[in-house]
Amino acid sequence: MTSPDHSAPAIDPDLVISHKFSEISFCYTERDVALYALGIGACAGDAMDEKELKYVYHRNGQKLIQVLPTFAALFPFAKGLELENVRGLQYDPKLLLHGQQYIEIYRPLPSIGSIVNKVAIAGLHDKGKATIIEHETTSYLKESGEVLCMNRSTIYLRGSGGFSSSSHPYSYKTYPDNQILHVSVPKHQPTAVYEDTIQQSQALLYRLSGDYNPLHSDPMIAQAAGFGRPILHGLCTLGFAVRAIIKCICNGEQTTVRNIFGRFLLHVYPGETLVTEMWLEGSRVIYQTKVKERNRAVLSGYVLLKHNSSL
Repeated sequence: MTSPDHSAPAIDPDLVISHKFSEISFCYTERDVALYALGIGACAGDAMDEKELKYVYHRNGQKLIQVLPTFAALFPFAKGLELENVRGLQYDPKLLLHGQQYIEIYRPLPSIGSIVNKVAIAGLHDKGKATIIEHETTSYLKESGEVLCMNRSTIYLRGSGGFSSSSHPYSYKTYPDNQILHVSVPKHQPTAVYEDTIQQSQALLYRLSGDYNPLHSDPMIAQAAGFGRPILHGLCTLGFAVRAIIKCICNGEQTTVRNIFGRFLLHVYPGETLVTEMWLEGSRVIYQTKVKERNRAVLSGYVLLKHNSSL
């Protein structure tokens, strides 16, 4: 009997790239849309906010509540990323990090939807001591088959690298925008700045939209992971930042948003204050979100608009 080769890489790139996911169908309602909006702070500072009440209430006789574009970020997680089912991919779930999120919105998100997700591994990168996997989800309206949005989640699997002898990315798809991974925060004064206080219960509220990772709710789990207390979901922080951009740059018109990119830099604790700085450059808004109390950047990226906006 031969003993197992413990030096063998935990990643088989050919098996990972060729993995076929099953299509995933799910439905959501207005209640899910409103709960999500509350989860990313809509109307938290003012329950009569003219630019945000429409996300949680049928304001001015509107038939349906309206949908924030980052609601699309929930779609890949409707049934979980299912990375544990990918053949040739071995990793420690406790060492998984969500590094980046990219979203393309092809049409305004409906307030009530029956959705079909088609999922693929869009990229695989060997970083030596870690593997980066790009999980791509394209979402369609079930009844018409019309494409609605696309998400690409960049996931870091620490401790699972070393499968390639080449330093080049083992990837077969690229981002539509070649600048997506190279967003530089401008050094001049921002076009707008917006502050949001994260409620102590924010992560507990946001988790009801489907991310039940106990890191965001269980003090003992958070401490075991090296945090003083449960932290805010990264996608919740992204929602806060994009909502600030819609409010300050887009005059509250959420359908102006076309593409969204966010790179998660640091954790956020409920109770802290988020300060989002925005630089409008033509049809693109570069942003950086900091935690005021620690003066540390926690998120950066850009939002691409359908047309040039003005304050």
